[in-house]
Amino acid sequence: MALTHRQTKQRRALLDLLRSTKSHPTAAWLYDGLRKNHPEMSQGTVYRNLSVLAEQGLVQVLRSGSAQDRFDADTSLHYHVACTRCGRVDDLPLPPETERNKAAEALSGYRITGHRIDYYGICPECLSASGSSGS
Repeated sequence: MALTHRQTKQRRALLDLLRSTKSHPTAAWLYDGLRKNHPEMSQGTVYRNLSVLAEQGLVQVLRSGSAQDRFDADTSLHYHVACTRCGRVDDLPLPPETERNKAAEALSGYRITGHRIDYYGICPECLSASGSSGS
């Protein structure tokens, strides 16, 4: 039996803030952005509501190997690129490989409902700060 969660004022504010940015923020960033207008909201509330929103399929949790998860309100099939130096995460405008799902089904026998591919590298700001060409 699936759990249903009502859409609280705090949850709505969190989702609205997340939808307003393309930066793939951390829970701490979201908390800082919300506490001015919602001083009653704790960090624990932000984490719990992010978990509920992810369970509802309204946000993606991005675990890119850094210490903190990042969140994305765009739940469409798209890819991300993460900086291994500063932790920045960006959308990667690469067309999704939908044929990959069919190949995975044929190989596994599973009914594939989606896939996720993440890319890692060094972002332009970190490259320019270090004077590196990316080698």
